[in-house]
Amino acid sequence: MSRGMLDFSPRGWGRVFLWTTLGTLLCVVVVVYVDSFNFPHMNEAQFTRAMLVDIFLPIGLAVPMLLFLTMKLRELAIAHHKLARYASIDALTGVLNRGAFTSLVEAYLARIETERLTGGGAMLLIDADNFKSINDQYGHDRGDEALQIIARSMRDTLRDTDLVGRIGGEEFAVFLPISGRDQAETAAERVRLAISDAAFSPDGERRPLSVSIGGAVFERRVPLIDVFRCADQQLYAAKRAGRNRISVADVVSSIGSVARVSHAA
Repeated sequence: MSRGMLDFSPRGWGRVFLWTTLGTLLCVVVVVYVDSFNFPHMNEAQFTRAMLVDIFLPIGLAVPMLLFLTMKLRELAIAHHKLARYASIDALTGVLNRGAFTSLVEAYLARIETERLTGGGAMLLIDADNFKSINDQYGHDRGDEALQIIARSMRDTLRDTDLVGRIGGEEFAVFLPISGRDQAETAAERVRLAISDAAFSPDGERRPLSVSIGGAVFERRVPLIDVFRCADQQLYAAKRAGRNRISVADVVSSIGSVARVSHAA
């Protein structure tokens, strides 16, 4: 039996077969129980005939009815899942949209406080350098292609547990749970290099893509607005330093601190 057949989630076939089977057995049990009061007054032939009717009649009626109902419930669950996914995914790039990304990060920050999680986390803001020139020179279709390449490069580079979202036109955000400053800088540099190495040829010739990345690192529960503010400050620091760079700082010391800025190779 395939993996999908064993899926007992609301969208899986396992639940359809399980509830159809249990519902049918329940119908058989109820019919046999009700008819059992007549059993003492039956001879052997009547009893046999009654049992056959009590078993196969409910099966014949219940199976198609329950199968139909549970399949409809499965279809509704699938439709609900698709709607929820469409509501949380950016249609162009396939990463989380701003609302979904923010909600998931806020949920993680809340868990740090309520469950006393350790390890902190980091936020990266990633902005495509000189993106307007791509749209102006090659058109918005090629600009959309560049955004898709950037998003794909990030997803292929980061961990499965990291969150990737598009929070603006050409601006993305990455949340790295349980990550310190060194890990954040390493992840940011991997993303920068992956995007720089990505193949983008809007007119048949390779055009390099580059991004500037600002990072904010925290060790304990902090307001999300402070994390975004710190990351945004470091993003502008990277752009002021010449673009195609990363700049990472601690949230608690983001204002007035000296962040480490990594220059392009």
